[in-house]
Amino acid sequence: MDRKRLIVTSAVVVVLVVLVYLQAHAFRKFAWSAFGQELAQVNWWMVLAAIVVVHLADGLRALRWSIFLKPVRAISPFKLLAAQYIGFAGLALLGRPGEFIRPYIISKRARLPFASQVAVWTVERIFDTSSVAIILAADLLFAQTLRTFPQFGSIRTGGILLICLVSFGGLVIFLIWKYGAQMATRLEAGHHPSHIRHRIAFRIRSFGEGLHTVHSPLAFLGLAALSLVIWGLIACAYWLVLHAYSDPELTTLTFVHAVLLMAGSVAGGILQLPLVGGGSQLATINLLLYLFNVNPDQPELATSCGILLWLVTFMSVTPLGVALARLEHLSLRKITAESHHEEEEM
Repeated sequence: MDRKRLIVTSAVVVVLVVLVYLQAHAFRKFAWSAFGQELAQVNWWMVLAAIVVVHLADGLRALRWSIFLKPVRAISPFKLLAAQYIGFAGLALLGRPGEFIRPYIISKRARLPFASQVAVWTVERIFDTSSVAIILAADLLFAQTLRTFPQFGSIRTGGILLICLVSFGGLVIFLIWKYGAQMATRLEAGHHPSHIRHRIAFRIRSFGEGLHTVHSPLAFLGLAALSLVIWGLIACAYWLVLHAYSDPELTTLTFVHAVLLMAGSVAGGILQLPLVGGGSQLATINLLLYLFNVNPDQPELATSCGILLWLVTFMSVTPLGVALARLEHLSLRKITAESHHEEEEM
């Protein structure tokens, strides 16, 4: 592990330890027997349905990636399917170092430069982030069930702010798409050249190249619609897990609440460790306890639900991904190391 990744990982560990300590301090009367009873009452068929929905959403990413590749290489989405599951399994097992597994495998399979697939991966993340933001903003602005929340005024303000941020981000993306090469050249030609300046210029240029994989307005609309469907399916998986419980505190929660949980989990996922997670579980547990008021004095129900949501939406792809990697004679650690080596070479 290089120095930069060691520093980042150490910082994440410290933050998570502090958060877990605070959470444990708040849960001093946590009853593990009640926690087990909550899990014992779960409808596992609904959990299985949620896992199927998550796998479907991940499979649609192969179709979206094939649309990105269309200007340079026509390739069937089915040839990119295994890379999606292997990549997400690597992300679950290895943490952030596994992020480049998908672009690395696809670059080899499509016989395209790794840099071009990193650019596609970057643009894919923009579509994902924008889709979550749009779904969340619509949820905050138009959902009638949120009007009963005491924090409704703040929630509505947050929705408006989110729309403004998405609009500003769209403007920045358009400018990079239109003038990215010129911006990168001017940045590199500064009077005081530096490593950081060249690195930023490289990122702008790579991002601009990735944006040009969106070859037409029709392709953009198709990619945007597909991204919204992907995240809509993931929100459905959250709803299914909530309703897998028999407790009315969870079964009365609607799709609107599932969207809020999904967005909180995505935000908390920034602080994530391999295998154990961390940030996403804490975010969903705290939303259930203190925003949705799910038995805040008895945290066992919210805790079991938060952990189960993380297992279903993040970890459930691991068995399939590992099986496909073994079938294709791939080592997750080896291709992670190779992908990061190529990223450093770029």
